[in-house]
Amino acid sequence: MTRYLRLYAYFLRFSFSRAMEFRFDFFFRIVMDAIFYAVNLTFFWLLYQQSDSLGGWDFDQTMIFAAGIFVGDAVHMTVFSNNTWWFPIFVNKGDLDYYLVRPVSSLFFLSVRDFAANSFLNLLLALAILLWAFLRYPGPLPAERLLLYGLMMGVGAFLNYVLQMIFLVPVFWTQSGTGLREIWFSLERYAGRPDAIYRGWLRRVLTSILPFALIVSFPTRILFGGAIAPLVLHMVGVTAVAFLVLLLLWRMGLKAYGSASS
Repeated sequence: MTRYLRLYAYFLRFSFSRAMEFRFDFFFRIVMDAIFYAVNLTFFWLLYQQSDSLGGWDFDQTMIFAAGIFVGDAVHMTVFSNNTWWFPIFVNKGDLDYYLVRPVSSLFFLSVRDFAANSFLNLLLALAILLWAFLRYPGPLPAERLLLYGLMMGVGAFLNYVLQMIFLVPVFWTQSGTGLREIWFSLERYAGRPDAIYRGWLRRVLTSILPFALIVSFPTRILFGGAIAPLVLHMVGVTAVAFLVLLLLWRMGLKAYGSASS
């Protein structure tokens, strides 16, 4: 574990020093995400001009939900996005060999080596929006629920990464990850709506089989007084199963991988 922490600290130092060499891109991403946050907040504000409730939540609760979406997206963009983008390219070019010979988990190395320092500032902005949403919320937010909310948001961020990798690992066989990535982007949009708006079989699929709808919704429901144990057990259980599926696909993919030397 200590070796992995030291390695990740090196990734952080390298990423921040490299980000400052491309300052235009650094600040452009900040502006781009700020516009993304403004557009989404406006979207929810317009919805509440026509209705008093969305999935059983009032406007103040939805603001916390929206801020959670921003935080989850910023975590993914900061920690995982650059790495998942390059993964299919490494497979197709045979550059994956470089990671397979390292004395650490190849999946870990590939998933976190490129820390997006420019997106890190957007993460701070997203956290500031979340703090604003907390402060303006008129009801009580107990400390224990806030703590559990933060933990489950971390689980949700990890689940989002796992789901994207599950959609990308088939590149070992298909040789192209473009279509699979587009499918993931389309399904990820379900995470941006309260899970309670889905009904019947669609809700079961989006909270268990393709569990995008629980990534932010379940932590938010826990925060607002939902039944803690069933929500936590469901979310942790689904995430654990998804991760095991990823590990299985990863091992199968490595066996099918044709390296640059083959």
